[in-house]
Amino acid sequence: MITCHGHAHVRGNHRTTFEITCEDELSLQGDCIIGVAADKGAADLADDFCSLLADDRAILTTRLQAGGITCEIRSRGSSRMTFDHPTDLVWRKSDFVCGRTIGIGSDYVARTLPRELIESLSGGAEMIVIMTAYCEE
Repeated sequence: MITCHGHAHVRGNHRTTFEITCEDELSLQGDCIIGVAADKGAADLADDFCSLLADDRAILTTRLQAGGITCEIRSRGSSRMTFDHPTDLVWRKSDFVCGRTIGIGSDYVARTLPRELIESLSGGAEMIVIMTAYCEE
């Protein structure tokens, strides 16, 4: 579980990703960032969880909860994932992978998240992020 909160500059307009960061501030250019001041970055995730996600058969389910709104995102893992970024977690629609990537092939991106969720986050609401993963046989 990760906790973070929204920010007045959360816009949720990005077409290919969404991101949560440990950083406290957010500029208007960060239109993929939906949560700031997270208590974990990619490098802080449990080793066994990362090992599970670093498999091409892995399925990641992410539940975002803020302001009474819940959204569930389905993504895939990848053997190319390294989970070594100290502050960021990024969910991607594409198959691009870097140290910040937590999921690829995501069925939601910032622009398609429920607008009620984005509005709550732009008001500074706390968000709980719950991730579960398993490998398809």
